[in-house]
Amino acid sequence: MNGSLVPPVRPEFERDLPPFVEMALERRLPLATRVWRQGWLRKSLILVALAFLWEVLARYQDNDLLLPTFTATARAFVADMASGELPERVRLSLLVLVQGYLAGIVLAFALTTLAVATQLGRDLLSTLTAMFNPLPAIALLPLALLWFGLGAGSLIFVLIHSVLWPLSLNIFAGFQAVPETLRMAGRNYGLRGVRYVFQILVPAALPAILSGLKIGWAFAWRTLIAAELVFGASSGKGGLGWFIFQNRNELYTDRVFAGLALVILIGLVMENVVFATLERITIRRWGQVR
Repeated sequence: MNGSLVPPVRPEFERDLPPFVEMALERRLPLATRVWRQGWLRKSLILVALAFLWEVLARYQDNDLLLPTFTATARAFVADMASGELPERVRLSLLVLVQGYLAGIVLAFALTTLAVATQLGRDLLSTLTAMFNPLPAIALLPLALLWFGLGAGSLIFVLIHSVLWPLSLNIFAGFQAVPETLRMAGRNYGLRGVRYVFQILVPAALPAILSGLKIGWAFAWRTLIAAELVFGASSGKGGLGWFIFQNRNELYTDRVFAGLALVILIGLVMENVVFATLERITIRRWGQVR
């Protein structure tokens, strides 16, 4: 009876299977699909379509004083780039922009570091952002002219205002979203103060910080151009905004559009090259965003 309960032993054997060669392990996508997946190509097609619509609309209107054609604007752009006037205007604008932008970043990190460290700092950040964030930076330009006079000082002042508050809000929101486990890990390692902020909070909140940097850049760039347009009424030199203002007064509309096109191109380069590269080597590489 006990022998009948023993399971039968089945013989083991190995069977050699032929290699699977019916189809490739990795299927190659069609050429059209691979081409369409290139983001730079899709964006370039959008720009080409916009340029075509611009050309058609300008030729239909047939008034170069109001709307020059895309080809006329391109010729003016190439001529001013070749003469060196546009590069010099861009250099002057970017020199002032970098100073105001970096100063705004430093002040934003100082304010948010104080906010995460003390209750008084949080109250200060909340009060100041509620007061000054809704205030347009260009509205402070008359005061800046009284305090700092004509020159780079007034521009840097309004640039700091345009960068400081939105960047501070983004950084603080990113700090607030850091998981409690990471905070506890930092405290267990004995991190306090500035070391705690830059070794725990900043890496964890980097997506929000980069978003704030992009927003601050956009605010600073358009504030600078607008401020230079205002300065154009009272000074004989300046950057790209002054170039646009001067040519508008002289009714060189094609050169006005060339200056505006360069403003747009610089924005596209910053967004799709500088910030995109920064995101790719940091938060995308680290898996913080998809």
